[in-house]
Amino acid sequence: MEILKIKGNHLLKGTIEIGGAKNSAVALVPAAILSDEVVIENVPNISDVRALEEIINYLGAEYYKEGTKITINAKKVKNKAITMEHSQKLRASYYFMGALLGKYKKAEMYFPGGCSIGSRPIDLHLQGFEKLGAKITNEGNKYIIKADKLVGTDIHLRFASVGATINILLAAVKAEGLTRIINAAKEPEVGNVIDFLISMGAKIKGKDSDTLVIEGVKKLTGGHVEVIPDRIEAGTYIIAGVMQGDHLKIDKVMPEHFASLTETLLKMGADIEIGDNYVIANKTPRLKPVDIVTETYPGFPTDLQQPITSLLTMASGESTITETIYENRFQNVPYLNAMGANIEIQEMMIRIKGPTKFNSKEVITTDLRAGAALILAALCTPGTTVIKEVKHVLRGYENIIKKLQKVGVKITQEDV
Repeated sequence: MEILKIKGNHLLKGTIEIGGAKNSAVALVPAAILSDEVVIENVPNISDVRALEEIINYLGAEYYKEGTKITINAKKVKNKAITMEHSQKLRASYYFMGALLGKYKKAEMYFPGGCSIGSRPIDLHLQGFEKLGAKITNEGNKYIIKADKLVGTDIHLRFASVGATINILLAAVKAEGLTRIINAAKEPEVGNVIDFLISMGAKIKGKDSDTLVIEGVKKLTGGHVEVIPDRIEAGTYIIAGVMQGDHLKIDKVMPEHFASLTETLLKMGADIEIGDNYVIANKTPRLKPVDIVTETYPGFPTDLQQPITSLLTMASGESTITETIYENRFQNVPYLNAMGANIEIQEMMIRIKGPTKFNSKEVITTDLRAGAALILAALCTPGTTVIKEVKHVLRGYENIIKKLQKVGVKITQEDV
């Protein structure tokens, strides 16, 4: 088992450069098989991407990596059933459903894995495939999705799901006629995938809006895209800067992608400077409490709910967070309370009373963003905090240990 040891109460100085967005990269790699040969740049070096590489190779595509650039040649892909082992390594394996269905009119794979942060059903994905003309059978935990042909239609999403929007896009780009996705997700990662598909020859209108119009094409060729900066990684380090920074610069970012976070921080009185492609954050001793509700983009992102919980323990007074996306995303709370926080869970809301003086403890990472929250708390804790099950964090934050060490965090990884 891998653990992290963090000696807290050290100021963070210097620059952290943000890599490519995890939530974009994990959709772009499966999308690549719709074409013959594509290039994806600024790909983060995380275990989720490596798991997708395994699936790409399993299907018979050629995967070349050079630094942060990957080239995928899918000319020799064979449409095989994706195994349970491959499917359950990560949630985003489900994007192969849409890609394989769009290319071959058939996809076969098991229910995807990922962090246990709620039920996270894929019914919207499947309903979208059915609207396009596919028939779905379920054999235990395995889905078999087939279509004689895919025909464009109007697909109304009852919830603006990023995963469902992208998966339906992947299936619809080669369908006959026009497809409209209504109440589509507007997250930047969706736009990144749209740019990639357009570079292959897809015809898509409505990027950054809640209605996407896809005119099916017979063939997709080539393709090139650069993964956008990871707004969740950026937000996590900005929060770290407000908690423990000394002119900490978070660089190579797109601040417009996380405006809901910086607006919240400014309401709290945080000492931050927002540039064109950077944010500078300083430790802010007197923070005001706030009330946060997680929402789809451009609202406050659920992926930053757990990290900002650690910051809210520093505020003077009571803050609240209402989680509207996932019902099981407060798993960090018991461990923060064990470290000294005063947080009460009330169904889909938490109340955080601060300010908190953290104590070093041994804690467990239950999911990716919960792990980030515990690391943030450990930065402000005297003594050494031990964090177990850090595999969750390592799969979603590129080179997090080296990046933190570079700015002065006393953090080490050990196998026990």
